[in-house]
Amino acid sequence: MKPFIFFFTVLFSFTLQGQQRITLEQCYNLLETNYPLIKQHALLEKQNQLDSKAINNTKLPQLNLEAQATYQSDVTEVPLPNSPIEPLNKDQYRATLSINQLIYNGGLTDASLKMKASQLETKQKQIDVSMYQLKQQINQLYFSILLTQETRLLLDAKKTQLQTKLDEVKSGVKYGVLLPASDSVLETELLKIEQQFIEVESSRVTLIETLSNLIGQSLAESASFEKPLIETQLQAEINRPELELFQYKKQEVENSEELIARQNLPKLNGFATGGYGNPGLNMLDNSFQPFYLLGLKLSWNVFDWNIKKTQREALAVNKDIIDNETEIFKLNTSIELNKQQKEIEKISAFIASDLKIVDLQKKVLETVDSQLKNGVITSSTYMTEFTNLFEDENTLVRHEIQLELAKANYNTIQGH
Repeated sequence: MKPFIFFFTVLFSFTLQGQQRITLEQCYNLLETNYPLIKQHALLEKQNQLDSKAINNTKLPQLNLEAQATYQSDVTEVPLPNSPIEPLNKDQYRATLSINQLIYNGGLTDASLKMKASQLETKQKQIDVSMYQLKQQINQLYFSILLTQETRLLLDAKKTQLQTKLDEVKSGVKYGVLLPASDSVLETELLKIEQQFIEVESSRVTLIETLSNLIGQSLAESASFEKPLIETQLQAEINRPELELFQYKKQEVENSEELIARQNLPKLNGFATGGYGNPGLNMLDNSFQPFYLLGLKLSWNVFDWNIKKTQREALAVNKDIIDNETEIFKLNTSIELNKQQKEIEKISAFIASDLKIVDLQKKVLETVDSQLKNGVITSSTYMTEFTNLFEDENTLVRHEIQLELAKANYNTIQGH
């Protein structure tokens, strides 16, 4: 998957330089590739490798070097008169090298490795959740840019139509069909349109810069954003990464239970110690002597005052908490999906009404256009109806963009 995303990113970079066409899906992919948080995947993997290496190294022989020199206030003596055994020196010296080898620890090492792997999966999935939650920001920015793009197209059409009408009015004034200064109303409206162009373009530039920062890819101000036609699967199953995260958390708890159980099992170690000192192992030989010890050591904490049992009970409660969090998440997500579905239905109804309003307003404008040409009405009356049509068309476009945004958010909330 990652090589594909890399290839896609390179390809998209060339696309930006050429066609300058951007899609919502491309923005999603660039977010997953370039957002700084994604770097933590590799960092967590490296951290886990180092932790696992440290755990595995506990299977290797452990070397300990010790040296000491002491002076004692008293030493052991043989309580026999005229004994040929010399008492020990009060100053004593010893240096030892010990080797300890783990033979059996009840699978504690493997359980620790399994626990580390489980913790890695949980942390990685938490990153995926955080990344996924950014998709709604992408949706909001992308469709806001689309709205400015569509608004600019409407303004272009309005300006062109108004300029044509202005030429007609000037001709009518010239030949006395229309009253003088009738063209001033239209010229004023053209100036207002230029102001609207400035406002829309300023908003567009700001939105594009914000989106560029979020997806880590420079986007040209002249880039064209394609309007997606989004399909939704209403009442489909929730497929959010948070649900996987809850499962990983439960698996981590189960691995913790296994780790605790392994800690109670007996542990067997082999050891070898070599040394040189005065005295050696023979306490009756008052001289420097080499010595060594070989042996096995078994340790088993038979009774721990129910500490491990209490820890397992706490982990069981933790699993119940995770189950409760999962239930709450599903409930809240279902509520959000229902709200979003109602929003989709509401906007769809608005669009159906908008289409009728625009159609009726066009007929009204055709009538006043004919009246203006015949000098029956003033250009101010014409501009009122002309502006009404523009506002109605703008409302229709805004509702169409809002509908696609609502669908995109529905899919994001649902996990598709």
